[in-house]
Amino acid sequence: MPVNYTIQADVVDIISDSPQASDTFLVDSNVWYWITYPNASNAANPYQVSEYPRYVNSALNARAHVCCTGLSLSELAHLIEDTEREIYELACGAIRQKEYRHNLPAERGRVVAQVQAAWAQVKHLANPIDVTIDDPTTSAALTRFQNQKVDGYDLFILETLARHGLIKIITDDGDFATIPGIQVFTANRNVLNAARAQGRLSTR
Repeated sequence: MPVNYTIQADVVDIISDSPQASDTFLVDSNVWYWITYPNASNAANPYQVSEYPRYVNSALNARAHVCCTGLSLSELAHLIEDTEREIYELACGAIRQKEYRHNLPAERGRVVAQVQAAWAQVKHLANPIDVTIDDPTTSAALTRFQNQKVDGYDLFILETLARHGLIKIITDDGDFATIPGIQVFTANRNVLNAARAQGRLSTR
């Protein structure tokens, strides 16, 4: 069943957009996964491993501010571990996540090395912005959760954007396109088509 996005963000097509020096972008976790993890293509669509790295590199070359948050480390580690387990399963057969994590020390070492290498690249490419997950932040996130259709990780990404006065996010996640007051830079065709149909596709 196709997702019926109600677009409230301003959506920008990264395939045709050119980053500007005045831009400040927060880069979403999945984008870092496609940029920094060599096996990302095992679990991605071709456009994800081509368009997002190209656009972030263009932003860096344009001297735009490219930002990351420590929240992305948890998602990146989860995604990399899942992909490494899937690669292992193709060669050796099905294994549960906890068994993969605890019973195979060589595999665990490979996962740790991949996560460390990926995060080192993120830190090299992006400016970190602080995240504070305290009681006021969680209260604000829970209030947001009642009205906005995003998952738990993204609640804190949105609170981070708001706290730092940022509005531009590079992401493939269509949930962000339903949030008012932000600009979503994406190559997600479903989101772009919905934004075009609803008059929310922006051209700079």
